[in-house]
Amino acid sequence: MTGSPDRAVMALIGVGLAVWVIYRIYIWLQSSPRSFLQDHIPLNKEIISHPALNLLENAGYEVVGGKLKIPLSFNVDGAKLYSRLFVDYIAEAENGTQYLVILARPRRPLEWTGSGMRDMLLPYLLIYPEVSGVLYVNAAAGTVNLITFGRDDGEND
Repeated sequence: MTGSPDRAVMALIGVGLAVWVIYRIYIWLQSSPRSFLQDHIPLNKEIISHPALNLLENAGYEVVGGKLKIPLSFNVDGAKLYSRLFVDYIAEAENGTQYLVILARPRRPLEWTGSGMRDMLLPYLLIYPEVSGVLYVNAAAGTVNLITFGRDDGEND
């Protein structure tokens, strides 16, 4: 009977030590430069000139990053399928909030409906949930549209 309190204390110390080691490994993985656990947007310092840059600056945004290529892979019944998404720029507002910038393209226009925006923009917002939204820039029309994402409470049905 004298050994059971000692075992309980040792088990408690062992569990505490295991939790601490797992926590430290998690912190180390997040600080690793190529970690997939990081929730920040990688910035491409190479910013290619485009008429959209002036539109963004006139709208009060500073372009802080260039084109990003987001590689994707899917496993379908054991077969690998690959695709990618592209972000044209990363912009920052005066208050420090970041936005993904998508340029309008004639071959892939954005449908200004709820389902059209969901189909085109939701993948970006799910990959980088920390962004405040998407800036959709149509250089030909000279427009910058701020699109933010929110959930519907279902009361609009």
